[in-house]
Amino acid sequence: MAKDSYLVGLIGAGIGPSLSPALHEREADRQGLRYLYRLIDIDVLGVGPEAVGDLLRSARDTGFDGLNITHPCKQLVIEHLDALSPQAEALGAVNTVVFEDGRAIGHNTDVTGFAASFARGLPDVPLEKVVQLGAGGAGAAVAHATLTLGAERVTVVDALADRAAGLAASLNRHFGEGRAAHATPDRLPELLASADGIVHATPTGMAAHPGLPFAAELLHPGLWVAEVVYRPLETELLRTARAVGCATLDGGGMAVFQAVDAFRLFTGREPDSVRMLADIAEMAGVVERSAG
Repeated sequence: MAKDSYLVGLIGAGIGPSLSPALHEREADRQGLRYLYRLIDIDVLGVGPEAVGDLLRSARDTGFDGLNITHPCKQLVIEHLDALSPQAEALGAVNTVVFEDGRAIGHNTDVTGFAASFARGLPDVPLEKVVQLGAGGAGAAVAHATLTLGAERVTVVDALADRAAGLAASLNRHFGEGRAAHATPDRLPELLASADGIVHATPTGMAAHPGLPFAAELLHPGLWVAEVVYRPLETELLRTARAVGCATLDGGGMAVFQAVDAFRLFTGREPDSVRMLADIAEMAGVVERSAG
């Protein structure tokens, strides 16, 4: 028999401003479910990312149905899980954990979330040469999504050269040799000059990490810009890119579509993505107006 009561949560750092609790709980209310979404913030708890295993066990032991996992725990959580979905295994990153019969099973809904948002928000942009800034947990997901969407080549740029090289090698194994390359941030000027678009997948621009991830003068009107950050929806990068004349995509769609897939995994029920897109636009707008 289908349950009508759920306890889920989010493990990550600095997640106080997250809209995930309201996003999930609003949709659950409309579906007549009792649904409590708790934040498990490692900054508030005063523990490091390596504590994710203990937090996971505690959640499972206290009756949670599942967890979302965010920065900086998406890769560290893997060794504490009993099984991985094929997508999470290919990515080496997990953002959703479902507890089933005492087992913890890892999934990744960032890939499908970004792909759905991109197809909806930037449907006809060129995808021959894409630069992606950031090779962490979210970066692995959006690079997979971008290549799945038909990008011919993605160049992964990260301050940690080994991390960028590792992700590029993994992408080439999965999609075929030559589909991915890697570079260090000092090469961004030449890369962006000839690129069709850039996907930004670092925390820069979040409420806790304000600013631009690279120099504004590297933006030009022939470049589309896709953002993964969604708090705020209007990051400094998007505002600057729009002023230059770039086509842009905010991180709200990815946040909604990954939540849609996570909600389905947690409950087995079909959420309404149109209502949830309206929810995030309203919630983010209220937050930004109150902060302005």
